[in-house]
Amino acid sequence: MNPRIIVLALSTFAFGSGALIFSGLLEMLAADLGVSAGVAGQLQTAYVLTSAFAGPPLAFLVGRLERKTVLLAALALAIGLNVICMITRDFAHLLIFRAIVGATAALAGPAASSAAAALAPPEKRGAALAVVGGGMTVAFLMGIPMGSVVGSLFGWRSAFALAAGLAALAFVGIALFLPRVQPPPPALGGGLTLSRTAPMYMATFLAFGANMTITTYIAVVLRLQAGVVGAGVAAFQIMVGLGSLVGLTLGGRAADRDLGRMSVTVSFLGLATAAAMHGAALLHVLPAGWPTYVFVALTLFTGSVSLFSVMPVVQSRLITAAPNAAPLALALNGSSASCGQALGASIGGAVLGAFGGPGLPVAAAAIALCAAMIWWRAAKHAPQPVPA
Repeated sequence: MNPRIIVLALSTFAFGSGALIFSGLLEMLAADLGVSAGVAGQLQTAYVLTSAFAGPPLAFLVGRLERKTVLLAALALAIGLNVICMITRDFAHLLIFRAIVGATAALAGPAASSAAAALAPPEKRGAALAVVGGGMTVAFLMGIPMGSVVGSLFGWRSAFALAAGLAALAFVGIALFLPRVQPPPPALGGGLTLSRTAPMYMATFLAFGANMTITTYIAVVLRLQAGVVGAGVAAFQIMVGLGSLVGLTLGGRAADRDLGRMSVTVSFLGLATAAAMHGAALLHVLPAGWPTYVFVALTLFTGSVSLFSVMPVVQSRLITAAPNAAPLALALNGSSASCGQALGASIGGAVLGAFGGPGLPVAAAAIALCAAMIWWRAAKHAPQPVPA
């Protein structure tokens, strides 16, 4: 693996951490700002919706720019915006600034992925994209749990200070070690064909929708399942990171070996299984204490493996379908992920308010099972990656 590709993971690590840096502190943040936990969860909805709608036009506007420059600009903006989020005093303004951070993330994601694709040979493209996605793994292993620990010790505002610091770390690493990566000349549309790319966008949208229905409200769910609050949430968030590492590895191998149709179908079934396990934990089917802790940890691991194994397959197929418009294709996929997160956060917030915690797994499982059936039929005619 080209070591320069590993540097790109710093960007996804910073933005992945910043996206959910407050998730373990949701109830603390909501109480301080005078809103409910369901309303506070819409901070994530604002983030991902802006990312969804800003991603494609931004990708087209900066499509001719050198990738390193784009990444450094996005990280510089993230540093400043997270500092502003830290000092903001009311929920409405925090919602606005979180939305702007989402647009910044939409700028960085396609640039990092397309740079990785450019630096890797075609037969290793799936593995390269998995490495870049591995930054999200490190975010769940370190960044997001650190946010929960730091926030529980110093208040939820300190989590945004941490997000700014992680963006600064990525800025320095990319500035020092990433070479300049020139993009191919893009054209409007760039050969994108909706009939060929729609199954991939659909898979991303529904995978994130199913997962984020529960994950956005993980602090609430863990309190109801196992009585875990504050810094204790971080220990369980680490399981998400371990699962993402396994999922990206499996997805990268499936992409390089042309096993994407079966792999993604199994991933959706895995998301449905994880949702059912969450439901069982919320109903307290196991004794309190370590049996419940182990079961909940396994549940989070299962959901994370399932979600992250989808991404290398989808990204590899998109680059194959539109090699001269990879940034735009990947930006649209990022928009699909963001819309899926917004779907999950919105549905989860509504279900949480109407039915309480036990309603969340039901909604998540329904999305995942529908997605499995849709993908199995639609992926039959989707473009295949270059096999190793």
